[in-house]
Amino acid sequence: MPQPPTRPTRGRLADLAFDIRSVIGALFVVYGLVCLVWGLVSFPAEAAEKTGGINLNLWAGLGMLLMGAAFLVWVVTSPLTQDDPAVREALQEADDEGARGGEQR
Repeated sequence: MPQPPTRPTRGRLADLAFDIRSVIGALFVVYGLVCLVWGLVSFPAEAAEKTGGINLNLWAGLGMLLMGAAFLVWVVTSPLTQDDPAVREALQEADDEGARGGEQR
């Protein structure tokens, strides 16, 4: 029988924060917001001439926001756990390297 969802623990939140997908998603969101605001605030006639009337900062910002949101949703809906075979293998390799490193010193 499946376990009911529980609130994330402090260690779980740290795992989410240092997952590379979280970092990439956050960067996309930040840069997307910058481009979006810049596109809303500043679209001079010179830029309109160069782009054929398309506000590229606005559209690029929206695209980056969507991509960042997709990464962050991916992190939350499919978190890495120690039950994942790839994660278990990486942890085992890190433990093995740490044990060998300690013997060499």
